[in-house]
Amino acid sequence: MKITDVRPFPVWVGHRNQLLVKVETDANVSGWGESGVSGRELAVAGAVKHYREFLVGKDPMRAGALWQEMYRSQYFEGGRILTGAISAIDIALYDLKGKALGVPVHQLLGGKQRDYVPTMATTRGPIGPEMIKQAKDLLNAGWICMRLSSEQMGIGKDGVFEPRESIAPTAEWFIRTRQEVGRKAVLGVDYHHRLSVAEAASFCQMMPDGTLDFVEEPIRDECPEAYEALRKMTRMPFAIGEEFPSKWAFLPYVERGITNYARVDICNVGGFTEAMKVAGWCEAHYIDLLPHNPLGPICTAASVHLAAAVPNFSWLETWKNPWDREDRHDDSRIFPTTVKFENARFVVPDTPGLGVEVNEGALVEQFRFWEAPHLRRRDGSYTNW
Repeated sequence: MKITDVRPFPVWVGHRNQLLVKVETDANVSGWGESGVSGRELAVAGAVKHYREFLVGKDPMRAGALWQEMYRSQYFEGGRILTGAISAIDIALYDLKGKALGVPVHQLLGGKQRDYVPTMATTRGPIGPEMIKQAKDLLNAGWICMRLSSEQMGIGKDGVFEPRESIAPTAEWFIRTRQEVGRKAVLGVDYHHRLSVAEAASFCQMMPDGTLDFVEEPIRDECPEAYEALRKMTRMPFAIGEEFPSKWAFLPYVERGITNYARVDICNVGGFTEAMKVAGWCEAHYIDLLPHNPLGPICTAASVHLAAAVPNFSWLETWKNPWDREDRHDDSRIFPTTVKFENARFVVPDTPGLGVEVNEGALVEQFRFWEAPHLRRRDGSYTNW
């Protein structure tokens, strides 16, 4: 069996772009993958086209060797765009291999260690009474782990964000939320790397111990030493890693004990080939995976298979919740078959490959130019979204 084509599909699905990749073979078996570099899909599609030129004619069953060739084939190796492309191709190769062998992907990873994958949902209401109500709704619907509203935290309609105006009222509402929902819930927050070390320390110190079970990405991740400084100022557990493009990026955070949950993103880190190495590394340091999963059904399915096959797993991020009737990332016309979701958890599929069907003929809504919010401070300077 030989690869005959590698095709990127930057398309609009639901409320955002998705960068899907299809690997085709001369045996009439194909596989689908997805890239996680949101907002820069065209750049990733360009990298996929580069890789296509030497992947055509290769054996698709040699995913590990092809990963090494893609990563090491350029002088300027690595980086989020290149590993975003490698991730999508690697996931597609595993999907293809599972279909060719008639087994689910988790069987290729050592077999499933759990029958279902529990999930972490996120409240969507504004900080305040609506957030607390949604937290209770999630708890009643079967969710144990949840992130409290973060997208709206202190961001004005004019795109202005002032951290010091945000952290105090946010901390107060989180204290009230813990009082309302009790100790059964696992509560976290994603501050989306909007804070400095000093601001993040103040935020954590404003709340009694046990208010939050983790804080996700409070500061940017380029500097592990900054996180080490923050680590000394708070006992709150950290969840870090959704932007990491390789095992090497995880290295200081795992080896130095900086993170407590590994937010590995299979569509960013390098697909199954790299994610399994990160998982084993984390297991050796007693760190559980809390996978990032903000994309479409292919990303979800790949994350479910990864979660099923590793022992050190906590929860999988999901957009699903009790109050949104429509899945913003799904479209049954494009994805007639997806991983089954019930009782706040995904059922691990036993069908060949990822367990997701893609109707290629429905991939007709073209890529739309979209930018994440460009936030500013009141003085006009840019800050992190």
